[in-house]
Amino acid sequence: MTYLVEVYVLPLPELRDPQGQAVEGALKRLGFPVSGVRVGKVVRMRVEAPSAAEAERLAAEAARKLLANPIIEEFRVKVLE
Repeated sequence: MTYLVEVYVLPLPELRDPQGQAVEGALKRLGFPVSGVRVGKVVRMRVEAPSAAEAERLAAEAARKLLANPIIEEFRVKVLE
């Protein structure tokens, strides 16, 4: 079966996020009452697997091996369909 999976990658909370800071500053200048903005990436993929749990496991393995840098980033996986 094919599952649609998203991997969300963000900078580690304890690290500075220059992109997030820039976006936060711009949003504030536009009048939006925001704080704590973090900028990351979303990787969406279709995964062939016998179950949703296996699709999630495979996507997490891909994130650990390629999609996220564990020194500076964290990730989470969500199976959409």
